[in-house]
Amino acid sequence: MTLNAILVEDEAQSRAILKNYLTKYCPKVNILGEAANINEALELIRTLDLDLVFLDVEMPYGNAFDLLDKVGDRDFETVFVTAYNNYAMDALNAHASYYLMKPIDIDELIKAVDYVSEIKSKEDALQDQVLIPKTNTVAGKITIPQQDGFEVLNTKDILYCKADDNYTEIYLNNNKKKVVSKTLKYFEDALTPSGFARVHKSYLVNVGEVVKYIKGKGGSVVLSNGKEIMVSASKKSDLLSYFK
Repeated sequence: MTLNAILVEDEAQSRAILKNYLTKYCPKVNILGEAANINEALELIRTLDLDLVFLDVEMPYGNAFDLLDKVGDRDFETVFVTAYNNYAMDALNAHASYYLMKPIDIDELIKAVDYVSEIKSKEDALQDQVLIPKTNTVAGKITIPQQDGFEVLNTKDILYCKADDNYTEIYLNNNKKKVVSKTLKYFEDALTPSGFARVHKSYLVNVGEVVKYIKGKGGSVVLSNGKEIMVSASKKSDLLSYFK
């Protein structure tokens, strides 16, 4: 995986050495910027989407710990790179991922990057697992992935889902609509065990909200909110099996 990173180091020569080592030995690191003091670093951190910050301790206008205090909650990892070994405990308390001593040992640098990569991979795997739309048969809930996390819906509140190319429109019983960048098949797999039926290539309905079936080649269903939805002939028997 690629790690978007910045280098925070007040000595230009030290930054150049670290950048050269990373470029040559750690190709997974994508260096997005460099900072010579904590003010410059803070600006980069606030404007860039970062996975990793290489951080010297002693800098102008404050040290690394002052910078981390200013940042507050963070979702990037830190690797301290310093000539001083007396900051190790402070770095640990600041939840640093790794502590590198100058002059930089290339093998240790590779270990540090691999360690951060492993952390990020585990975080991504956990997030992907959580964001898969799934229902809990006891709680009756489904997670709806969003750009900044996920929303939890009660499955009983969903009337029907409608396909819109690679998006799905989810219609709720409070007259609200959610648009999710996932296909209808994605939600069919998640919601079928909770009493939802695919009645048409474009529609997935909550069978519990069906109040009427109108006969025809495929026919149609009327939901509790008055919405009438056509039923494909190929889906008719599957739907009617719910009412036997």
